[in-house]
Amino acid sequence: MLKRYQVLLNEWLADGIKFVSQKYDISFSEVIRVILCLEFIQGTSLAYPKYKTKDIDTRIKKIIKGRGKNEPLNSETMHKFFSDIYFETRKALEFMMAQQEKPKKK
Repeated sequence: MLKRYQVLLNEWLADGIKFVSQKYDISFSEVIRVILCLEFIQGTSLAYPKYKTKDIDTRIKKIIKGRGKNEPLNSETMHKFFSDIYFETRKALEFMMAQQEKPKKK
């Protein structure tokens, strides 16, 4: 379930999101969601080295390289990839929150 929020963005940041949105034919909102999710995954990995993620980075590089060669994007593949990102983000957030709730060892 999606909730509506108002987010204020710097003009240059909105321009960057708009560029990605148009290049990959993804909605502006979807780009924001994916970027936030990727940052949560990366932040959790940095803060908790024990936390391991799937091959998200490798898959992103493959998509970017493919678009650089003007390879068409299969929307079904992209939506599956986004679904994987959302799933990994949820796992990362649950892991991070569980770590925060653990009592500190003395």
